[in-house]
Amino acid sequence: MAKFIFKMESLLSIKYKLEDQAKAEYGMELVRLREEEMKLEVLKAKKEEYQYRLTDAVQDELVLLEIKKLENCVEHAKYNINVQKFVISQQQQRVDRAREKLDNAMKERKTYEKLKEKAFEQFKIEIEAQERKEIDELVSFRFGAAKESEV
Repeated sequence: MAKFIFKMESLLSIKYKLEDQAKAEYGMELVRLREEEMKLEVLKAKKEEYQYRLTDAVQDELVLLEIKKLENCVEHAKYNINVQKFVISQQQQRVDRAREKLDNAMKERKTYEKLKEKAFEQFKIEIEAQERKEIDELVSFRFGAAKESEV
């Protein structure tokens, strides 16, 4: 019996590898995004701490130098939070691009898998036709041999 050989098997295997790479890249970008979001949470916590300390300092004795220092810390924390939000938005864009790349790789792989399935179905049809032809030839040979022996 003939063996099925998909002519584009090497391309299909490349598509699997590209998809795996895209999955890995997407995963790494997602991890980086989570790390950046954690940094933002830490910055927000620091800002809250500075604001709490500033509130305490204002309610206690008025030590202007300490109050000014804490106000600067709060403003610096706000600035860092804004910067971190920008970093997160940039990272989110990288995640989106990686996801798009992964989606495209998956579509291409699925396309080649469909081509392989169709080629296999065509192969099965051809094998079946070949088998029918061989059976017909065998039957006609036997029928012809039987006719000759009667004569």
